[in-house]
Amino acid sequence: MPAVVIANTGDVPEFEGRITFNVIVCVVIAACGGLMFGYDIGVSGGVTAMDDFLKKFFYEVWERKQLAHENNYCKYDNKKLQLFTSSLYIAALIASFIASKTCSKYGRKPTMQLASIFFIIGVALTTFAVNIEMLIIGRLHLGLGVGFANQAVPLFLSELAPAKIRGALNISFQLFITIGILIANVVNYAVGKIHPYGFRISLGIAGVPALMLCLGSLAIHETPTSLIERKKVEEGRAVLKKIRGVDNVDREYDSIVHACEVASQITQPYHKLMKRESRPPLVIAIVMQVFQQFTGINAIMFYAPVLFQTVGFGSDAALLSSVITGLVNVLSTFVSVVLVDRVGRRALLLEACVQMFITQCIIGGILMKDLKITGNLPSGDALVVVIMVCVFVAGFAWSWGPLGWLIPSETFPLETRTAGFSFAVSSNMLCTFVIAQAFLSMLCHMRSGIFFFFAAWIVVMGLFALFLLPETKGVPVDEMVDRVWKQHWFWKRFFNDEQAVEKRETEMIRPHLI
Repeated sequence: MPAVVIANTGDVPEFEGRITFNVIVCVVIAACGGLMFGYDIGVSGGVTAMDDFLKKFFYEVWERKQLAHENNYCKYDNKKLQLFTSSLYIAALIASFIASKTCSKYGRKPTMQLASIFFIIGVALTTFAVNIEMLIIGRLHLGLGVGFANQAVPLFLSELAPAKIRGALNISFQLFITIGILIANVVNYAVGKIHPYGFRISLGIAGVPALMLCLGSLAIHETPTSLIERKKVEEGRAVLKKIRGVDNVDREYDSIVHACEVASQITQPYHKLMKRESRPPLVIAIVMQVFQQFTGINAIMFYAPVLFQTVGFGSDAALLSSVITGLVNVLSTFVSVVLVDRVGRRALLLEACVQMFITQCIIGGILMKDLKITGNLPSGDALVVVIMVCVFVAGFAWSWGPLGWLIPSETFPLETRTAGFSFAVSSNMLCTFVIAQAFLSMLCHMRSGIFFFFAAWIVVMGLFALFLLPETKGVPVDEMVDRVWKQHWFWKRFFNDEQAVEKRETEMIRPHLI
């Protein structure tokens, strides 16, 4: 089990050191893993809106689009087209469990290198695909790369960064994902008129961040935590001195050694994770990932060009609208970086629920009223839909997007932290797969009701955040149990019951001792 030293963004120990150029280079290179993931999210929706791509691999869908009286809601409903997007995430789900073992046994750096190699193979297969089978096999390889990268990169960033900016760097991983989405949207728009191989350019450019990660990882350091965990103690101390820029790293070094010793004593972290006292953070981690996907965000980001074409935009205009939403996504993520430690996690989540609920209802209402099975929306209504999508994306980008990853990383005790976080990663990939595979069919059958479906989930999310999600702002990670879980009106019963049992057992034993 890999030991992880993740400081929270509030009260953290001050270790000696500074933000060195060495750390900056390592972080930028590792962040290419986020760019890989984000670019793929953006590019998959873009190419599925390109006629050349559809004619080559999904001729039935392209033929349906050409009909004068095509069904607005069903023109993209095709199981194979959905499989093109969703196949990546089922592969990533499986890969995340393998990557967890790889991180522990061989280190974060080799795991990232493996991720980039899988991704490069996947890019080559999808770019030069000649049939649907080759295309899907390529997507599966991309999924292996995403699974390995999403497991290794957040750990790498958390362990390498100085404690005082560690929390911000956790959110920055989400920022790099949003940048990748934006770049993909820009590329899709730029190559949309290059016939007949524009889609191949979009797919091929995905290899750039993967190649940067592959080559760049040769020049970066393994994290001190990983080295010490694998008994390379002196090398770990030397790397720690180098990345901190000081010779006196004894306090931080001792804390890493202690964390590794504690983690090494837990031989079955998944077994411990199933115990009663571990349920509160486990439930929070899984539910946060489920809710993150059932906001409808990935349905919108995957299929934004398709969605905008559905409401009446032309192909080029739809891709341009996706660029706008991608830019909103990037800029809004900065809001979370600035506010998360000032206003707290719950405030951002609750505000976003109100914002996202209103926008989903407005979009659904407009489509239900004005978008019939055939024909387009009036231009004014179509513009309102684009604006509402941007407002929705903004709310998600400063709340459930980054906090869906941050909160699970800070609520588990050290001995179950990596095991618990692997549940978060796998839950995210499973829900992403379900949404990606089902959205276009749901749009066809539910029509405008799909947006009310997501709005209903947002109500549930808001109630959960209001009553069951504790505030973790400013609480040291090692004090979460005493200061958060045992003080919460609902979750404290998972600890108090255990204490009551221990007390009763003690009282039963005491008379026999007397």
